[in-house]
Amino acid sequence: MLVRKTIAETRSAIRALRSAGKSIGFIPTMGALHEGHLALVRAARRQCDAVVVSIFVNPTQFGPSEDLDRYPRPFEQDSALLAAEGVDVLFAPTPEEMYPAGATTFVTVEELSSRLDGASRPGHFRGVATVVAKLFNVVQPDVAFFGQKDAAQVAVLRRMVRDLDFNVEIAVQATVREADGLAMSSRNRYLSPQERISALALSQALLLMEVMAQNGEHDAERLLAEGRRKLVAEPGVRLDHLSIVNPHTLEPLENVASGALIAVAAYVGNTRLIDNILLHGK
Repeated sequence: MLVRKTIAETRSAIRALRSAGKSIGFIPTMGALHEGHLALVRAARRQCDAVVVSIFVNPTQFGPSEDLDRYPRPFEQDSALLAAEGVDVLFAPTPEEMYPAGATTFVTVEELSSRLDGASRPGHFRGVATVVAKLFNVVQPDVAFFGQKDAAQVAVLRRMVRDLDFNVEIAVQATVREADGLAMSSRNRYLSPQERISALALSQALLLMEVMAQNGEHDAERLLAEGRRKLVAEPGVRLDHLSIVNPHTLEPLENVASGALIAVAAYVGNTRLIDNILLHGK
């Protein structure tokens, strides 16, 4: 596995892959890798000839009171995991490499960026869209792989790709969960043993709502009421939002008969976690 720190070095490595006639699958990450990330790597390996992964803790998507400074950065461990999976190139730039002095250009996907997580984390999706646009420009992948857990991010990036004519396919893989249902996340390592138990309320509330919908309850407000009741019953959880929206526009829905995204964000202790499920309409 080639480890590259600069944009110039990475572009050179990509040119070599292209010269060999290889298609490129790309997984952008912030590191602290888990099985969810590795599932994306394996999907890329199945679909593409070469796999490129980036590890970059992107400062522009963190708010002033968020966990940028303490976000886990186990780079050697992450590198070993990626090498074992047969990744071809690991791009691991510094903030100064990605945001040179005086940089003032950002990418904003209007409207979508202020919905769901964007409503409670102003500027978050501007940071996400900007760094992913820059990474796409460096790597120029054929296919970029993302997890369903980040459904709002996927909607924002799909709109960005469409609006800015990026020649890349967005491939979304199912959320990878622990055996008890908790969605895998790099931030799960922040949780104490008791908080880890409390965090199960997120996936349990989503499952409850999914079962209700499958049993014929299509009224969004009634589904939300039951989901909120489940979350409020867990004293270790502080709800940020529970929403039923169109998975493409992130606009609220009143009825889920034609399908919907149910998304939740909540604080467990001081850790903000997200999860979601897709309801498939008839």
